[in-house]
Amino acid sequence: MVRLLISGFFIYHFTFDGLIVILPISLRQRGRKKNYYQKSMYPPPFPPPQGGRVREGVRRSLLMGNKRIGILGTGSFVPERVLSNSDLGKILNTDDEWIYKRTGIRERRIAAPNVNASDLAKEASLRAMEMAEIYAKDLDLIILATITPDTCCPSGANWLEAKLGAERAVSFDVTAACCGFIFGLSVGEQYLKAGTFKNVLVVASEIMSRCQDWTDRENCILWGDGAGAAVLQAFDHSGKKEPLRDKGREISEVLSVHIHTDGANGENLLMPGGGSKTTPISYESVDKKLHTLRMIKANESVRVAVKRFAEATEEAASFNGIHLSDVKWIIPHQANSRILQQMAKRLDIPFGKVYLTIERYGNISSATIPIALDEAVRNGSIQKGDLVILNGFGGGLTWGSSLIRW
Repeated sequence: MVRLLISGFFIYHFTFDGLIVILPISLRQRGRKKNYYQKSMYPPPFPPPQGGRVREGVRRSLLMGNKRIGILGTGSFVPERVLSNSDLGKILNTDDEWIYKRTGIRERRIAAPNVNASDLAKEASLRAMEMAEIYAKDLDLIILATITPDTCCPSGANWLEAKLGAERAVSFDVTAACCGFIFGLSVGEQYLKAGTFKNVLVVASEIMSRCQDWTDRENCILWGDGAGAAVLQAFDHSGKKEPLRDKGREISEVLSVHIHTDGANGENLLMPGGGSKTTPISYESVDKKLHTLRMIKANESVRVAVKRFAEATEEAASFNGIHLSDVKWIIPHQANSRILQQMAKRLDIPFGKVYLTIERYGNISSATIPIALDEAVRNGSIQKGDLVILNGFGGGLTWGSSLIRW
């Protein structure tokens, strides 16, 4: 196999043995290098919903080499305290039937006052590391996806690194709202494929109960607290059609990750407090509830969410040349059961193929996907060889997906 890289005025031809030839490009050719990639390096393999972006993903994969990304372990943790719809009915003008009909939620978990996001993340991480059979000293990189870190500085990941005792690991946060775990997977994948690190811990942890206006029944009923994690490792194997194996055992694998953003429409899910837009904290900013999460144009956001959920799912399938009928589970961000029902209808798949935790945990932003993944693995819903699509949509706007072979 020959790989091509266009840089400046030259085309670099690579094989697995190294650099073999450098050819100059004329100025006219250089101006058309984008078309050169699209027409010469690979054909459009499938009819994707966003063909240009899928082709760009193929190009990046070729340039990154043949490392494959294994999932060694998953873990999750939710607080003990349960806040039911009936409990909310005591402080809001609402009841269990009204909430469940609109959201699919019966209850959610709430962190204790002395517990921070890094504490939840630590518990989920320890469980993932136990399954992976690795120790904190083995970690090279810790990525924490969160919009509710302990502090902005140090980052939530820095706090987590210290609590795990992962002294040799690099740590930082990723902020991509409800799609944070998928963005974290993408970041981890790049570091692993580049050979920079070998063991990566990707965690998503949220305490959404701390950024709510508990008088706003349209919004506060949705959210809960919790954390989920996964341990990733790079393997030098070729031949993606064959299951990934190491030391005689089959390893679960991240086959692809796809991420997208739309900053122009990001203000529909907004928390202006906490950033330079609304600082320092003042009586005025608190009175205006600028430090709470607000959903603006909710009905419009639902339509966009359904569209992006479906597109991301189709992208993961088409990129890998599979059909949705080949997939055992779709594990989405647990936004709202009505959104997920519309997504399934748009994809023309049975709703029973969508793995749900929203009834018991509500919406935990970035943590919903890894919590559901870990639960499905541990209760046997996911078996070896199953294909699973993770997909998400959130503030930013952000959306994405990942195909996993378990």
